[in-house]
Amino acid sequence: MARSRKEPTPGTPAPTIKGTEAEARDEYALNPTGTGSSKTSHKGSHLRLAPNPTEEDDDGLTAAHAAAFGQPHEAENASLEDGDHSSIIYKVYKRRWFGLVQLTLLNIIVSWDWLTFSPVSQNAAAYYGTTESAINWYSTSFLFSFVVIFPVTIYALHWGPKPSIITSAVLILAGNWIRFAGSHSRDGGLYGVVMFGQILTGLAQPFVLSAPTRYSDMWFTNRGRVAATALASLANPFGAALGQLIVPFMVTEPADISNAVLYVAIISSVAAFPSFFIPAAPPTPPEPSGSTPKASLRSSVRLLKSLELWLILAPFAVYVGFFNSISSLLNQIMLPYDFTSDDAGIAGALLIVVGLVAAAISSPILDRTKQFLLAIKVAVPLIAFSYLAFIWMPGTRSLAGPYVVLSVLGAASFSLVPIALEFLAELAHPMSPEVTSTVAWAGGQLLGGIFIVVSDALKASADANPPFHMYNALIFTAVIALAVVPLPLALGLFGRADKLVMRRVRSDEALRGDGSGSESAGEQ
Repeated sequence: MARSRKEPTPGTPAPTIKGTEAEARDEYALNPTGTGSSKTSHKGSHLRLAPNPTEEDDDGLTAAHAAAFGQPHEAENASLEDGDHSSIIYKVYKRRWFGLVQLTLLNIIVSWDWLTFSPVSQNAAAYYGTTESAINWYSTSFLFSFVVIFPVTIYALHWGPKPSIITSAVLILAGNWIRFAGSHSRDGGLYGVVMFGQILTGLAQPFVLSAPTRYSDMWFTNRGRVAATALASLANPFGAALGQLIVPFMVTEPADISNAVLYVAIISSVAAFPSFFIPAAPPTPPEPSGSTPKASLRSSVRLLKSLELWLILAPFAVYVGFFNSISSLLNQIMLPYDFTSDDAGIAGALLIVVGLVAAAISSPILDRTKQFLLAIKVAVPLIAFSYLAFIWMPGTRSLAGPYVVLSVLGAASFSLVPIALEFLAELAHPMSPEVTSTVAWAGGQLLGGIFIVVSDALKASADANPPFHMYNALIFTAVIALAVVPLPLALGLFGRADKLVMRRVRSDEALRGDGSGSESAGEQ
């Protein structure tokens, strides 16, 4: 088992030993209340990591250090040898998979909520008695909701993933059933009521979409974080794929919208309910970086001034924005060229499913090799040139062109997402990972909403050939996608290679003292 020994420093609290593993689990965290002295009691051999409410350090956070007394009693215990309270055993716990699966489910369902109406925009417009452009605002309002609430998301995640996940579950439940309240009749729905429910589900998204890096930092070692982040983050577009595929089969006429909204509400409720029972935090950290103090929110704002962070954040936000835009408008992009809603749904599913497969292959490899920079520099040009090629694909009126280009686009885009998020967390350490993650996703949602509005404005008129085509919108997409390519390619150039140190990995290796960075402590 890998260990880290650190000499006690003045003012560092002695760990408190408490009698239940539940207390140990719940109280281990990067506690925002501060550091200081704490009382020590020995009841059994379980660990309690107690915060001190009286003293606060410069960052406003506590370094949560794990220790226990005597020999290991259960899997959750961290043992001390010879009464040395500064010796820590780093472990990973099987219960981490429960929380990860739940986070994955919520990301799937919240994204399906987003694309409930876009794949059947014509039928939705008829059902709610409005236009396709108004239906587009269901997607756009969802994306803008992220931007409105993302500062609250950062604050919630600073306290840990569980409060954020529960908040999202509550908003998902409320939003889905309000949407059904506005869609309960097969004779027609209430556009405004559904919009309110859609905004609530949009407010739910950042609490789970920004959580994977925070969750993986708390529960996984650096040999598993990219894969864990990939699973939970890419579940979001997988939910969009389900929406693209399944909703067109649910809705064949305007009256079917009512049942589709009901079915999605039921599925959402089933998926959200387990959120209230996930563990708050592991009894002991998986790595030294999981227990080191994180920068306060105020300090994080200063750290965000790093040029290297923005060379990644800018293209990430642009490409996430275009993914959101293409996913929302794919039906309207393809239908003018004699494709069907089912054809567009399959195209959207290929974009996502091929991307998921590519990410499933690349993420474990990059977890081991840590070649994040190389992967980013390969993925970004592929994404940009895929958008360029897609300009002409709908006009071929053949399924092969759109399917192939969207598959390549999906593979490159989905491989980029977990790599970029984890690389941002590495470069920004000791900034808490939810800060860079939430800023990155907020930028993507903001730009996604803007791109949808711009693309809708660029839609051709009824007199065009073909009517209502979106050729100009695709040109706009390709130009912006190509314009941001030089930004990540400049990383490490002009004498700034030293700015690309992966600080979190180095911290783990230095504090372990063995340089392995592996899960050698075992899984409990």
